[in-house]
Amino acid sequence: MTFRGPATDLDRDELLRRYAAERDKRIRDDGNDQYVEPVGKFAHFLDDPYAEPEAREPLTDEVDVAFIGGGFAGLVTGAKLKQAGITNVRIIEKGGDFGGTWYWNRYPGAQCDTAAFIYLPLLEETGHMPSEKYTHAPEIAEHCRRIGEHFDLYDNAVFSTEVTGVEWNDDACRWTIHTNRGDAMRAKYLAMGTGPLHRPKLPGIPGLERFEGHSFHTSRWDYDYTGGDPSGSPMTALGDKRVGIIGTGATAVQCVPHLARAAGELYVFQRTPSSIDVRNNRPIDPEWFATLEPGWQKRWMENFTTLQTGGFTDEDLVMDGWTDISLRIRDKLLSAPKPDLSPEGMLRAYHDSDDEKMSEIRARVDATISDPETAEALKPWYRQLCKRPCFHDQYLDAFNETNTHLVHTDGRGVEEITESGVIVDGIEYELDCIIYASGFEVGTEFSRRWGYDVCGRNGEMLSEHWDDGMTSLHGIHVHGFPNMFIVSPTQGANLISNVPHNLTEAGETIATVIAHANDVGAEQIEVTATAEAAWVAKLESGGRTFGGDPTCTPGYYNNEGKGADEKATRNSLGYPEGPVAYFEHIDRWRAAGTFDGLVFR
Repeated sequence: MTFRGPATDLDRDELLRRYAAERDKRIRDDGNDQYVEPVGKFAHFLDDPYAEPEAREPLTDEVDVAFIGGGFAGLVTGAKLKQAGITNVRIIEKGGDFGGTWYWNRYPGAQCDTAAFIYLPLLEETGHMPSEKYTHAPEIAEHCRRIGEHFDLYDNAVFSTEVTGVEWNDDACRWTIHTNRGDAMRAKYLAMGTGPLHRPKLPGIPGLERFEGHSFHTSRWDYDYTGGDPSGSPMTALGDKRVGIIGTGATAVQCVPHLARAAGELYVFQRTPSSIDVRNNRPIDPEWFATLEPGWQKRWMENFTTLQTGGFTDEDLVMDGWTDISLRIRDKLLSAPKPDLSPEGMLRAYHDSDDEKMSEIRARVDATISDPETAEALKPWYRQLCKRPCFHDQYLDAFNETNTHLVHTDGRGVEEITESGVIVDGIEYELDCIIYASGFEVGTEFSRRWGYDVCGRNGEMLSEHWDDGMTSLHGIHVHGFPNMFIVSPTQGANLISNVPHNLTEAGETIATVIAHANDVGAEQIEVTATAEAAWVAKLESGGRTFGGDPTCTPGYYNNEGKGADEKATRNSLGYPEGPVAYFEHIDRWRAAGTFDGLVFR
């Protein structure tokens, strides 16, 4: 029996067959191994083109808290520590300034795809009003600097500095942090928020090193070659250039319209089309902003998280593409003759709503693209959350430009790179420049992404402790690694649609725990082995992971279609009852003041 949901373009059975067929075209045996590190000829892709390291002597001093990573995680945690009266804080950042992802990503058109009111942290504390609903990268980077200045985080920070190793001294109860600048600084507490979106990766295409033209990665955009700047000035140097971009994920969706306007000829090499929903960006009204009452940002974040993860609220404050599908599910459940709130009923409502949404997204392609063949190639055939949803109002239109050519590889990807261009389906496309929009390392070993390992008590390395997958309490504390804290969504809320919400709660937790240790005169904080094991067991019993669905089209959400083994599953676990329940749990845990699971020595 087949089912046709409202506004769907295919019967359900036919739709699922199409999804499976498109997925199977893209399955590869090598999974994440299809990507390579930028080494050799491409080693400079890891360099910082935006800042020259300032000369300084190696540091051997001591701070109370050393935080590795100067993105949102470090900034929010540093701010929370300062608010808790812990002032001797040092942020260590490999970039030349604060910003993390938003320090590196300066490609044309870069902007957040979650509403700025909930994405930009500490808006109330810094008194900043975003200029638009989805702010662009320069404003986000400026806000990162604003946080650093507002909370005096620049005073003790070190930039252009990469950590090479960290070790615990049990007798001294101190961490020693080694860096590429010869530092051996010490810290009573160590916190890490390096995130997955800072180390670029390249597609492992045969002939990658043969190309004799110009090339760069989107996270190291070469404005010296293209002309223009991050603020959107025209890239006038591309007017006579044949430019190819490999990758059609969130980054390419944002920069392709700018390349289409600038390049003599633009070739977009596509393996899997992104789903492109309506962006509908707009300026923020200052008079309306002035009416927001104290505590508004926390309420907005909670409202978004509730709706986006399947909960119910009376009002959608954010009103974006993330919350839209949740509202559709709610409406379908409530409009049924007898609402079915069982897991099966919820799943059925989700599938119906997703079918409807994806049909609308494919219809938008037809309504926008003038060439039928190009339109068909740009249609996404998978469920919306199988890949990172994209929101844009100029991307599709770019393919109506006569100088912009979609090279659809039908799931196979680029076959080969030559001295003068790119080969797809036996046809060589001669290029002057190749831009790699191939993303960052997400599913690789943490020590490879971080660039260092951590040596805990009795010489145990964190990579050894996590040999079978990550273990923690709350995604923050790790047994055998006292006075160490991790800031990430994993093994906590695991809220991917708005990562800063995770970071804000983690920063609050770390500041509360360290303040308590100071109050009771403790030298060490450590989670017990029992508490760590119990937390992981609870997470595993729920089976709530970030992606991992092998029925989805391949991508970094599901280990490139291979699904997750036991280790990868542990590395992507989230709280069984969902993000809202986790945030409520961690708030109660902090407020209780007993800090169950931790030992203060």
